Amino acid sequence: MATDSPSEVLIIGSGAAGLTAALLLAEENKVTVLSKVDIRSGATPWAQGGIAAVPDQGDTQEGHIADTLAAGAGLCHESVVRHTVLQGSWSISQLIEWGVEFDLRETPQGSGADPEYHLTREGGHSSRRVFHVADSTGAAIASTLMKNALEHPNIEVLENRVAIDLIVTRHIGHRQNACVGAYVLNRISGEVESQQAHSVILATGGASKVYLYTSNPDTATGDGIAMAWRAGCRVANMEFNQFHPTCLYHPHAKSFLISEALRGEGGILRLPDGEAFMKRFHESADLAPRDVVARAIDHEMKRLGIDCVYLDVTHMSPVFINERFPMIQSRCRAFGIDIREQPISVVPAAHYTCGGVLTDVHSQTDLPGLYAVGETAATGLHGANRLASNSLLECMVFARGAAEHIRQRDPGVTRPPRAPAWDESQVIDADEKIVVSHNWDELRRFMWDYVGIVRTTRRLRRAEHRIELLRREIHEFYSNYRVDADLIELRNLVQVAELIVKCALARKESRGLHYTLSHPESLPLAEDTILDPKV
Repeated sequence: MATDSPSEVLIIGSGAAGLTAALLLAEENKVTVLSKVDIRSGATPWAQGGIAAVPDQGDTQEGHIADTLAAGAGLCHESVVRHTVLQGSWSISQLIEWGVEFDLRETPQGSGADPEYHLTREGGHSSRRVFHVADSTGAAIASTLMKNALEHPNIEVLENRVAIDLIVTRHIGHRQNACVGAYVLNRISGEVESQQAHSVILATGGASKVYLYTSNPDTATGDGIAMAWRAGCRVANMEFNQFHPTCLYHPHAKSFLISEALRGEGGILRLPDGEAFMKRFHESADLAPRDVVARAIDHEMKRLGIDCVYLDVTHMSPVFINERFPMIQSRCRAFGIDIREQPISVVPAAHYTCGGVLTDVHSQTDLPGLYAVGETAATGLHGANRLASNSLLECMVFARGAAEHIRQRDPGVTRPPRAPAWDESQVIDADEKIVVSHNWDELRRFMWDYVGIVRTTRRLRRAEHRIELLRREIHEFYSNYRVDADLIELRNLVQVAELIVKCALARKESRGLHYTLSHPESLPLAEDTILDPKV
């Protein structure tokens, strides 16, 4: 086992939240960033829409706050929403300072006026307030953050590192316990390394890979949530899994998201006969919140026995489509769909984990020295349903909160001792890896069937029973064989699936993204679902 000298801050995850925290901390700290595969393979580059923030003119911060609260179906923490929205201008300014070039409106030559940013609108927003880079905002932000991080002398990026578990040491200074690093599998060498640090930030993204159909990359296996739970941290609101309404439906298209911005610019969802059906489900029709749109599509597919619905933008100007949605147009054309002339076949897919590790506004978890940012965390911002394009904003704001809190900590209190060695003396190489691949497929399929867009208590109980059987098998496998990336991810996915089902069973109502036929009405009082591993 390799043991590295401690860094001051260890960041597990290399997406927008992790790299933002790294850049904000690196002026005063040595920072180590762990990337599960190569640094370009996270979820951030997949974000097409943009980042929601109120510009100086036209819109109001109160409007953004109200829209976020409405989308969250009564579960957002208003103080957290306000805290986040009020830092929107800082977030945009910081990204511009780092080099992100958001799209501009055309400014007449010779006018002398400063150019204005082009803002788009997405579902749930009452105004245009989404800054974007065409339809590839996530890719633009990710590439900019990566460039800055890789060039910074105080940031070390270690690729192909899969975190296994957090290192928790008891009785450090005046504290009962603290997080002082993580055990990490080096995918290249096969060795387990001990990465130690004074502070650890979980920025591992969400857990949508627990479902059979997802818009997320293969890395979205809930690693940070599962590790934090095993280390003793509470989690919250795991029942709220956002299903993006529109992923491309095509036999050769793997997890390709069709941005909500198309509907924001006037795209219309239609049935095979051409009916624009969303007006039957919500007064905002195609601009309804994502949970409403996803359930409407699911309802129509089941009612009619159809495989997909269609997103129609053929009424838009071809020139506008070319300029505004070049990536989507190019990708669809590769599958034989010219979106300027024919509608796009779409289906819902698991997209975003609204719950996660419980944190405060400084991104602190229950465990001293451990922080969670981005999709890994349950901050109180999203409530029962995330408002479109608030996720990149959350990454910026809560990465800043973690960085500021870490800078204020006393390093003498948290200096870690040498971690216990990783013990492989009692394990052997796996001889039946088919067990792992079979269990992976089984888990994702029954989670889709039983814990999907529409649920029942009976289906949840079936999922709970299957999870318990899988958990025992995986624990036995984990205890007897050397770890590899597939086993680590499967172990985490089963843990996250258990947390999702426990939260869903605990909520005796339908609210936001959690819709159950067993309890179709909402309760008068909205309360978080909080699970504690110590209870």
